[in-house]
Amino acid sequence: MYRLEGERIILREYRKEDYSYMRKWVNDYEITQWLSNVFLYPHSEKDTENFINAMMEGKMKGFVIAHKDTEEYIGQLDLIKIDWANRVGTIGVVIGTKENLGNGYGTEAIKLLQQFSFNKLNLNKLELDVRAFNKRAIRSYEKSGFKVEGVIRENYFEDGKYSDTIKMGILKREWEEI
Repeated sequence: MYRLEGERIILREYRKEDYSYMRKWVNDYEITQWLSNVFLYPHSEKDTENFINAMMEGKMKGFVIAHKDTEEYIGQLDLIKIDWANRVGTIGVVIGTKENLGNGYGTEAIKLLQQFSFNKLNLNKLELDVRAFNKRAIRSYEKSGFKVEGVIRENYFEDGKYSDTIKMGILKREWEEI
């Protein structure tokens, strides 16, 4: 089984025991407010089970972010989509445990995924979308070398107001210069 090892974390495979960790955040507004519209409606136990099964069966690609020493779930970093013809990967990341927010685990995980994506998968670009109000995530992405490529104005409605979505990306050659 393929794993990526960092200083404090590993990116590892999904496991059945990750279910209980995921159930703690999938319906927690403090975590999901930063994520996609997939989390507008409550997620059932079956939704979570189906997701984990899809990951374990290889129908979707990604990694669990886990503590290096204990392999305990912190969050996840998934390749939501890979455009093989153009060598572009779209990523999604979530730190699903509040006590681990703001500790640099997401940045470390992204850097490991960049190495894997550019050196093993031979992708030329990684990209992502982030809500303009998610300053913590934007800082993490910038630390990892992502650059703002554009802004989709007022396309996200939350709590009675519209906000922008920022498109960010990093090219392999930019990553090699970091």
